[in-house]
Amino acid sequence: MILEIRAFQPQDISELVYIWNEVVEEGNAFPQMAPLNTEMGAKFFARQSFTAVAYDVENREIVGLYILHPNNVGRCGHICNASYAVKSCYRGQHIGEQLVQHCIQKGRELGFRILQFNAVVCSNQSARKLYEKLGFTELGTIPGGFLQKDETYSDIVLYYLSLIE
Repeated sequence: MILEIRAFQPQDISELVYIWNEVVEEGNAFPQMAPLNTEMGAKFFARQSFTAVAYDVENREIVGLYILHPNNVGRCGHICNASYAVKSCYRGQHIGEQLVQHCIQKGRELGFRILQFNAVVCSNQSARKLYEKLGFTELGTIPGGFLQKDETYSDIVLYYLSLIE
């Protein structure tokens, strides 16, 4: 697969909303509970510091995305946060890894000093292995920090990576 990672464009919104909602509706990774509609999605993706799409050049299809934004404000505004989503039929093909690597570089370009993940669900082993492979440090665990779709609670793990080279 030839993958191009680029800034989203307005014509990408419906595909981004589809991929985002797929993860939201699975109920085991994103904290959001309500799906986006096209109008909400356009506003949501536009207000991020950066929204990227992973575009499969051969099949002319968006297969993933990430959003990057400040994790906090003011004196902590140099810390960013990100979320990643890959269309379910494309998972396991290292698209997420390419998205995270692109995001790390984009965070540096935007002047962020730290990339922090606040709520990686403990059972999301593929994400956790990827973050550790890419050099993220595990900060700790919050017991019962994530409400699963089935109404049970799972632990969440916090990670960070210094973006200073």
